[in-house]
Amino acid sequence: MATGELARESKSTGLEGTELQPGAAVTASGRVSVAQMYEPPAPSGPFGTRQLARLDEALTLASRETGLEFSIYLGELGDDSRQGAESLHDTLGEQGDRTVLIAVSPGERVVEVLTGADAKYRVTDRAAKLAVMSMVASFKEGDLIGGLISGLRMMADQAGPAPQR
Repeated sequence: MATGELARESKSTGLEGTELQPGAAVTASGRVSVAQMYEPPAPSGPFGTRQLARLDEALTLASRETGLEFSIYLGELGDDSRQGAESLHDTLGEQGDRTVLIAVSPGERVVEVLTGADAKYRVTDRAAKLAVMSMVASFKEGDLIGGLISGLRMMADQAGPAPQR
């Protein structure tokens, strides 16, 4: 820990007549030490830290309760949104069979839900459509995070608990 005197004016450091800013001190060696407030960078996406925590919790609970993997993609899907969502789902590899992908492109006003080979029997087309309708209603009100969480929970409820093997 460094020591020094809190000073407004320096007397013997060659800084005579210089007024130091609040939080500045002259150390024993004559160096001016300045305290600065550290502000961590803000998240650079559409969600704040609390919103991301809520979304992470909803994804974790949905996956844990159902035994399925739920994934959310938020961004551009391209000219053919279905093809874009399918290519995203394909990147999941073997895990894709038990994955439900919710792909949302707010700029294009598109929501796509893709289910893997195993997941499609537990999250039916009807359940996915109802969840999408709920999400879109929230999106229209400007509640992107609420819509995603609501739709995710609806699909998890429809899928039910993981089957016992």
